[in-house]
Amino acid sequence: MRWGIRKRLRASFTEFFELESAGGVVLILATAIALFLANSPWAENFQQLLQTDLSLPGTHLNLLHWINDGLMAIFFLVAGAEIKRELIQGELSTLQKAAMPIAAAIGGMAVPALIYFLFNRGTPFERGWGIPMATDIAFSLGVLALLGSRIPIGLKVFLTALAIVDDLGAILVIAVFYSSSLSWAWLGVAGILLGGMAVANRIGVKALSVYLLTGAGVWLCFLNSGVHPTVAGVLVGLLIPVAFENPKSKIQNPQSKMEPAPATPHSALETPQSTIPKSQSTISEESPIDRLIHFLHPWVAFGIVPIFALANAGVAFSGIGLSSMQQSLPLGIVIGLFLGKPIGIMGFSWLASKLRIGQLPDSVTWNQLAGMGFLAGIGFTMSLFIGELAFSGSESLLLAKFGILIGSLVSAIIGFICLRSCTNERQQLEPMAESN
Repeated sequence: MRWGIRKRLRASFTEFFELESAGGVVLILATAIALFLANSPWAENFQQLLQTDLSLPGTHLNLLHWINDGLMAIFFLVAGAEIKRELIQGELSTLQKAAMPIAAAIGGMAVPALIYFLFNRGTPFERGWGIPMATDIAFSLGVLALLGSRIPIGLKVFLTALAIVDDLGAILVIAVFYSSSLSWAWLGVAGILLGGMAVANRIGVKALSVYLLTGAGVWLCFLNSGVHPTVAGVLVGLLIPVAFENPKSKIQNPQSKMEPAPATPHSALETPQSTIPKSQSTISEESPIDRLIHFLHPWVAFGIVPIFALANAGVAFSGIGLSSMQQSLPLGIVIGLFLGKPIGIMGFSWLASKLRIGQLPDSVTWNQLAGMGFLAGIGFTMSLFIGELAFSGSESLLLAKFGILIGSLVSAIIGFICLRSCTNERQQLEPMAESN
């Protein structure tokens, strides 16, 4: 059974990596279109379109709000579900697996935020300290995909786990530091609905419709509560069951839990479906969180995130020159992303290694980790999102976007060059079975 679980998780990661990598290409295209529109004669018309009033009962939202508060809540729903699955079944499920990427993620958040704060302490820009904390998983995995077989699977898994922890940190920052005055009545109703979802989870309700319909009510409550509504998406994702186990399908014979030992490492990768116990297959089929991620992930990667970039990534370069980069706001973001990320990731990973609480994945070198640290400086989607929260309606937002674009672009280029120079195509022969 254990081998079947590992094989299924490996397949899930492969699918995740391929979707995120391809989604990164679409994201680049959407960003290019956004920049073109922002610097074209249609810029004003596009902004007017985004301000179109689309209010529904209980809401006061325009098109841009529906994108940032509505569609992005679905993005965070998937993020919350992925976080939970990793904590229960994946690369963060044990302390041994999780220690190093968690340490790297903490360093990769703390050091960029500190650098930004030092640049902007005591200025009106101080509120944007959360902007350089983020890592854009689609963009960073997309760059890794360009290197193909040069990159060991362990580095891809490490970056994915780091980015997931990074998302969790960003979510906490948004919930605590970027929420407005609170309405305890609306939060109380949201708490009741979330409690109902927790009970449904506990008693084994597996119908996704129950969680999603209740989750829509939680989103509406958060929308009116002062807490950013995307936080509702995360909480709903965390409350969806990872697996549903039907007691009648359990196999009572202890020997039935055993499976034949593979004759060779390669046969392990080719284990036929028939060798996976029926009970495990049933659990996989009935896992609500797997169904949710499998259905929504393509929509998020190829639809929601590119639409968000199209609506938010536009920067009119006519009002920006080299002098703009000398201002503390964009400078703090660029240095935070480009230098703060790799310094924090490398420093905290080294510390975790020295304290013997974590170790690098098999076939991953410290040079490769440094290159990955630069790639983690591609903040983009989440950085833009936090920038919108920090400087919404302010002229500072333009400078913040400019800093995010420059910092992410430089990080991508340097990370690609570093990884290409310290890897070779022979590393594609790394046997997956050894990591199992």
